[in-house]
Amino acid sequence: MRKKRVLLFSEGFGTGHTGAAYALAEGIKLLNPDVQCRVIELGKFLNPTVAPWILSAYRKTVSSQPKLVGMMYKTQYDKSLNRLTKLALHRIFYTHASQVIEQLKPDLIICTHPIPGAVISRLKRRGLNVPLYTLITDYDAHGSWVNSEVNGYLVSTPRVKSILTGRGIDPELVTVTGIPVHPKFWERSNKTVLRKELGLSDIPTVLIMGGGWGLMFGKKIMNSLTARMGEIQLIFCMGSNDKLVAKMRANPLLQHPNVKILGYSSEINKLMDASDLLITKPGGMTCTEGQAKGIPMLFYKAIPGQEEKNCQYFVELGLAEVLDSTVVNKWFSLLLREYAALEEQRRRRLAPDRHQPSNCATTVLEILGNTVDRAREAQGSRAQARNEEPVYLTP
Repeated sequence: MRKKRVLLFSEGFGTGHTGAAYALAEGIKLLNPDVQCRVIELGKFLNPTVAPWILSAYRKTVSSQPKLVGMMYKTQYDKSLNRLTKLALHRIFYTHASQVIEQLKPDLIICTHPIPGAVISRLKRRGLNVPLYTLITDYDAHGSWVNSEVNGYLVSTPRVKSILTGRGIDPELVTVTGIPVHPKFWERSNKTVLRKELGLSDIPTVLIMGGGWGLMFGKKIMNSLTARMGEIQLIFCMGSNDKLVAKMRANPLLQHPNVKILGYSSEINKLMDASDLLITKPGGMTCTEGQAKGIPMLFYKAIPGQEEKNCQYFVELGLAEVLDSTVVNKWFSLLLREYAALEEQRRRRLAPDRHQPSNCATTVLEILGNTVDRAREAQGSRAQARNEEPVYLTP
């Protein structure tokens, strides 16, 4: 019997969209190894010469003109990509998209970025007969995610579902699954053991993530972070920005035994488990990974648009705060004075039941008609073992 195939299309605008696709693929594989998954950044795959140039331009715009990015997000907030735009995208980048689909013969296509979603929707309108689902990878729903040819939407929260239904989408087509995270984030590991494995001191530890591109904050915040590095361990994880990593390692202020400076890491799950506080940009994937690990979060430099909405969601739930020097000082004092109480909060978990990290993979298996008994059994045993309930930040 032929194995079911899931084709996941993304784009490299930021790291979260593709990260969500790979996380979902790994979750499906864990729960049912008989399902085959393939993740492709479609524009880069079909046009490897031009696509990197466009991504580089986007990265520079986000870094140097975030207000412009926010303005574009807000002015187009309720608008889907029109047919002319879809046609232009197809002609310039995605001419051979239908050939890729024909060759791979998927039973289900899932898009984790609006652009491939729009392109595949156009192909469906022209006769493609493969179910198409859209996985929204933030805690908001920009109009560009919406296409009439989509068979279903997988979304992060009931609020995102209400935004979509408010735009006329049938509620039956929208499933609240949470944003998928890699199975490495489904469980927690022993903090003391991990610190030893990673070569870290067994003291209060703060993980500072600069985003996938290594974006960083200013001098005032940096001074607040380093003021107590004799008592609090700092792990800087700066993504793929090698120049920034080299600059930070050369900075005399950061040359301290309790300071670790990393570039890209494939062990973020371990670093989160080894840490007591996460300082990060509010990207959808990182927020969800932090929530799955139950780590308190402080957010900085939200890009106007979806990151602002992500930030708003977690702050309103009491799972995070917005970073400034006063907030840093408060939390560092808590880590030193009330460490045991904060760790007990974390043991009880921050994530509500509806955000079980395996939900999205389980839902996709249900869509395929494959058995999900293993998924339900694993999910149920984890929830029972944790006696899980929401726990909010109480500094």
